Order: sequence, then C-alpha cells, then structure tokens
Amino acid sequence: MSFSIPKPHLSFQQIINMNVGFFGIQYSFGLQQSAVNPIYDFLGASPDQIPILNLAGPMTGLLIQPIIGVLSDKTWHPRFGRRKPYFFIGALLCSITLFFFPFSSSLWMAAGLLWVLDAGNNTAMEPYRAFIADKLPSDQHATGFLTQSFFTGLGITLANLSLFVFQKYFPQGHGKIPTWVYGSFFLGSFCSIASVLWSIKTTPEIPPTAEELAALRANKKGLAEPFIEIAHAIKDMPKVMWQLALVYLFQWYALFCYWQNASKSIAQSVWHTSPSADPKLYEEAVGWTGLVNGWYNVATFLSAFGLVWLANKYSPKLVHFSCLVMAGIGLLIFPHIENKYLLFAPMTGFGIAWASMMGIPYLMVVGNIPKERYGVYMGIINMMIVIPMILQNLTFGYILKHLLNNNPGSAISFAGAFLIIAALATALIKTVPPGDEVQLPMGGGH
Repeated sequence: MSFSIPKPHLSFQQIINMNVGFFGIQYSFGLQQSAVNPIYDFLGASPDQIPILNLAGPMTGLLIQPIIGVLSDKTWHPRFGRRKPYFFIGALLCSITLFFFPFSSSLWMAAGLLWVLDAGNNTAMEPYRAFIADKLPSDQHATGFLTQSFFTGLGITLANLSLFVFQKYFPQGHGKIPTWVYGSFFLGSFCSIASVLWSIKTTPEIPPTAEELAALRANKKGLAEPFIEIAHAIKDMPKVMWQLALVYLFQWYALFCYWQNASKSIAQSVWHTSPSADPKLYEEAVGWTGLVNGWYNVATFLSAFGLVWLANKYSPKLVHFSCLVMAGIGLLIFPHIENKYLLFAPMTGFGIAWASMMGIPYLMVVGNIPKERYGVYMGIINMMIVIPMILQNLTFGYILKHLLNNNPGSAISFAGAFLIIAALATALIKTVPPGDEVQLPMGGGH
C-alpha cells in the first residue's frame, strides 16, 4: 500500500510525542541488558549457561518481528489504525511480564518469562520503526529515527539507574533475588504501557485512500500471506541490505557478548570477585554495572541529535564506521580498568556508538526500500540482528568455556575485536543516495 497524498512535515514536538512510547519499550530492553543475566546468576546459572538462557530474545525476534511487520503492512482499522494495535499489545504484554519477572523462583521460570517478555518487545518494536517511516517525509527520517535513539538512551538509562539507586536504598531481603530488583521491574511495568499510551493518544496515523484500502482488502492471501510476503521481500531485497547484514553479523554478536559478561567483568577487574566467590560483593558490582550502562545510555541520548547533523553533513556510512571503531576500542580497554570511575571513559564512546546503532543503519536503507513494504523490511532488518544473536547464544558458551577459560574480561575483549570487524564491513557498504521514496511497480504487490 502506498500513500498518494504528500506527507506533512511534523513539528519537533510532534516527532517527540510519536516516539515517547519507544522510551517504555527500551526501559524493558535496558532491564534485559543489565538485570536478567544477574538474576540468572542469583538463581545459580554457570557462566557457560548464560548464552543459551538468552536465546529467547533472538528467537522471538526471528519468529515474530517479520510476521508482525507483514501483518501491520496489511492492517487498517478506522479506530485503531495500522501500527498502533501491535505496539500497544506488545507493550501490554511487556508490562505484565515485567511485573512478574522478579518473582522467579527458579532458573527455568526466569528463562520462560524472558521468552514472554521478548515476545512482547518484538511485537512492539518493528511496527514502531515502520510507524516513523509511515508518518514522516524522507527529509525528516533522520530526525525521526534518531529521536528513537534518544528515547532508547533515555529508557535504558532510567532502567540502569534504577538498578543502582534501588540497590543502594532498598533493603536487601533474604530470597535468591534481592528485594531491590523488584523496584526496577515494577517501575518498568508502569513505564512500558504508560509511554506507549502517550504516543497512541497524541499521534494519529495516516489513513489510506479509498483506492489503497480496496487494494489492501483485495490482496489478502490467508494464513500463508506473511510467509509468502517475507519470501518475496527477501528475494527482492536491495543490495545495501545484504551489505548491512554482514555489519550486523559482527556488531550484534559483539553486543550480546558485552551484555552477558559486563557485570562479571567489572566484578573481576574492580572488586576482584565473582558471583560464586562473594555474592554480596557481586551485588555491588551489579549495581555499579547498572550505573555504567546507565552512563553509556546518557551518552546515547545526549549524542543522538548530534548524529542527525553529522549524518546529514557527511554520510550515515561514515558516522556508523567511526562510531563502531570508537566502541570497539572502548571494549578492548574495558576489562583492564581497575578503577571503577574510569570505566565511564570507554563507555562514553560506546554510548555514542549505541545511538548510531539504533538509528543510522535505518537511514542507510530506508531510501532504498518501497514504502509499501516498510513493515516487512523493518522486520527483515531485525532478522539480521537476531540471527547473529542466535549464533552467539549457540556458540559463545563453547568459546567462553574452552577458548576463553570462562573469563568475562576475555569475553569483553572478544566483543571489542568483533566491533572493529563490523566497522571494516561498514566501510565496504556501497550506499545509494536516497531520492524519492522507492515504489513497487504497478501490480507488484505480493
């Protein structure tokens, strides 16, 4: 489906309003980054079990996001719209799951709830990306996608700061999971649904014309339609997306290595301990990891709008290459730092790179895909993210145990090297300057 009426330019306030919901979605993601793996540690997981226990995120992303993307492309409801029903249902599922997560009494209960939480996150995520492309003219795409980077940083920052603050001021409790973890998850439960409701309330979707609506209804192909559409979209995928897939292979493998091992690396280098050696000291390391991760997300939301200017002045490719190099060097340094305050230095560069990762790759491809397929292609981009994560979850446990001696610092260095390789892959991308939005040929809808 295409929009035949030119899209109006939105004010900066309107762009902010339409992206507020991303704040709640990313708060949930921040807890997954910084709190879920320590919960696994508290429940007795061994280091080499952590990758497989994180399989929920990439698997649900692989299964859910492309299908949801197709369905949202083909949806229109006069009251509820096209994309909004999906990110509302996803946010509601996240909100409920976040509330129950800290009550996990066993390792496999926590792992099961993570599957549900990730299903909710993935139901919300790509329709939200497509929502930006739907609403904004091409010359506002940079502002739209990097406003999402701003709210990504803000949401994850609050999640990580909540871990640090609650760890300092909440009573510790006597169960397997400390009491302070509950506060962070309860706050996330509220933020997830409240922020999405704000965006739904303040931002109308663009309705299809009568002709577009008729074409949409005539194009229904039953239950097999999402799978047919995904297959056709992959077959027709522009070259720049295949080039981006190589970048993502190394980039997202590296990020999962960092998130799974950050708290244990900090415990090792700063506190000279581990989860099994001194659980109380490890709790301090987890709280400080929340602060460190919170700081890199502060850098994310402070730098997001600066990256808009740089991407417009130079090129998205150059910006992303530079950011990946900066992040890779930061992670190579990270495990060798013994002063906990010096950890904030490499994480500043990592945070700027995280802002780029959340917005710049979409700028490199959005001008090369037809707007009738925004949803499905945003889902396919997510497949490029989750396949490296699945590979990481299936392979890194072996690498960590047999090649890196279960050393979390070595895992972080491994991640740094992979980010440098991702930067080199970015340099190989042949970008096509986006002109007018790409259209499917007449009769070309699948």
